[in-house]
Amino acid sequence: MKVLKFMTLLSVFLLTVNLTNAQDTSYAKDKKEVKAVMKAYKDAIQNLTTEGTFELFTPDAIIFEQGKLEGTYKEYISHHLGPELGHFKSFTFSDYEIQATVNSPYAYTTENYIYTIVLKANKTKGTKERTIKSKGVATSILQKIEGKWKIIHSHTSFKKLKI
Repeated sequence: MKVLKFMTLLSVFLLTVNLTNAQDTSYAKDKKEVKAVMKAYKDAIQNLTTEGTFELFTPDAIIFEQGKLEGTYKEYISHHLGPELGHFKSFTFSDYEIQATVNSPYAYTTENYIYTIVLKANKTKGTKERTIKSKGVATSILQKIEGKWKIIHSHTSFKKLKI
């Protein structure tokens, strides 16, 4: 009887350990996938393009920047970020840190970084090349939809740094 009780307790313990390990593995995988979505977005911006970024957001994803509602991601690209990218010679992130928390089917991220934008010179307007350096922070909420993580909400803000 003691052997049977011991074997039962051992089986329950091993099953619990296996379930916990499976949850830990799933959490780590989801966290890695969430960070990959955010990296893909950051990389696109550094490459001065929005190509391939629409698939990272849901169609109704809401974007806030610097305390202002920009609308959906499509609206944000068409009236704000898209036109801006054409004026940039470069856009680089440094001192980049990201934290991700997953509570499926949702996740949220917090990003801290410094970004440096080099604006192109504009001979027509008589402006010279100019550099802008800012400390930025962003929070995003993602949802796992049909097995893929998508950004459903993003809020960025920044503080200009003196260079």
